[in-house]
Amino acid sequence: MDNESEVIVEFGGTEEVPVVDWVRLWKLRIAGTVHESDRYRWYALWCALAGLFASGVTITIISVSLGNIAKDLDSSPNSLSWTLTGPILAVAFSMPLAGKLGDLRGHRTIYLAGLTVFTVMSGLTALAWDPASLTAFRVIGALGGAATGPASLAIVMHHFVGDDRVRAIGWWQLVGAGSPVIGLAIGGPTVDAFGWRWIFVGQFVFAVGGLVAALVVLRDTGEKSTASLDVAGVATLGLGVIAILVTLQRGGSLGWSQPTVILLGAFGIAMLLVFPRIERRAVSPVLPLEFFKTRNFTASITAQFCANFAYMGSFIISPLLVTGHFGFTTGAAAAAMALRPLIFSTASPISGYVAVRTGERRMAILGMGFLILAMLSFSFGADKHSLAFVFVGLAVAGLGMGIASPSLLTVVGNTVDSRQLGTVNAAQAMVAALGSATGIQVFSIIHEARDGIRGFMTAYIVGAVVASAAALSASALRSTQQAG
Repeated sequence: MDNESEVIVEFGGTEEVPVVDWVRLWKLRIAGTVHESDRYRWYALWCALAGLFASGVTITIISVSLGNIAKDLDSSPNSLSWTLTGPILAVAFSMPLAGKLGDLRGHRTIYLAGLTVFTVMSGLTALAWDPASLTAFRVIGALGGAATGPASLAIVMHHFVGDDRVRAIGWWQLVGAGSPVIGLAIGGPTVDAFGWRWIFVGQFVFAVGGLVAALVVLRDTGEKSTASLDVAGVATLGLGVIAILVTLQRGGSLGWSQPTVILLGAFGIAMLLVFPRIERRAVSPVLPLEFFKTRNFTASITAQFCANFAYMGSFIISPLLVTGHFGFTTGAAAAAMALRPLIFSTASPISGYVAVRTGERRMAILGMGFLILAMLSFSFGADKHSLAFVFVGLAVAGLGMGIASPSLLTVVGNTVDSRQLGTVNAAQAMVAALGSATGIQVFSIIHEARDGIRGFMTAYIVGAVVASAAALSASALRSTQQAG
């Protein structure tokens, strides 16, 4: 408050005050009041969630708007595929870098920088004049958006400790899972009424609001470090992850025997094999290998990989099931699929509060149990041509992930001190993305390899097996909350 006092004294005279100084005084007064409040941690939470909402609200709507975008830009949906794939690869590459930079330079600094880039790119996306500009703005925006995820989660974890941490992460999960559903609900009518550009105008407005709130409300968390960035580790891990993701994507479409696919896969594996050697010599490793010696870290990220494998794998083929075998239109299928993330987002904050009493281990096992049940329900529904069981699968899958996710995230955050929260959260996000990408490809391959209902049934059974591995990993966790 020293700076604020100095400004107030300076403004005590009768001289005319420049507008820029009035803005500075207003910011200092508001920030001072907020920072001294007993509820500051909740203000920081809602502020972090505002940026998370802005960055996630268009994830689903852009995929269903590609036809409109292609028509407006005189292109084709296939030529716009990189507007979806490009941001995913950008996030995969930059996530470790963003997480580590947050730990070294401050989570607030990285969060603000990432959200600023994302905000500017959202506005430019609304003005895109051709597929190349649209893709470029989306990819650059994704680089900024990648910084907001681990940084916002680190900010939440920094301000919430003990029993309150898992509750706060439940709210973080609600927004992370719920914003795409809201985007789909609002974005669809918006595109129909005004055009696709207005979904990015809306995103720009949300992002500006989140950025202004962050500038005023958030304060630095922890001490900044002068340690050098592990450039070799960032490059090796990022390139390895990207190569694996592209291999999974291209292998499913081109065939696994194609030389390009084989070379990409070999390159990705080589990079990931070299990565540990680089990290052992690094002064400040981008992903410290000692994390893997911690039981809760290894068990949780294994469970997260397997859970996302089953959850997102089933997500990619379930619309094909309801449209191809139950006669749903594309719009009706999209509305039905929204049931899963809707229940996911609703269950997450409730699960966070329950985990305080039961312990994270029990909630993680329970959630994975529901995910297994969902896969079996999907398979039974496909076999018996029962739409009711398919909807049960959708609801129970969302419930299972909503129950388990806050606890799985919390136990990992509780394994490290506040100086490593960005790094560990980026690692979780990257593992979840790999699990999702692998599940999507495996489910798609199984579905295409076997004709008709048998393809769906087999894919869901494989999902149940992998979800069982997630439950087994969750059983190895040790709760950090008081179970009772």
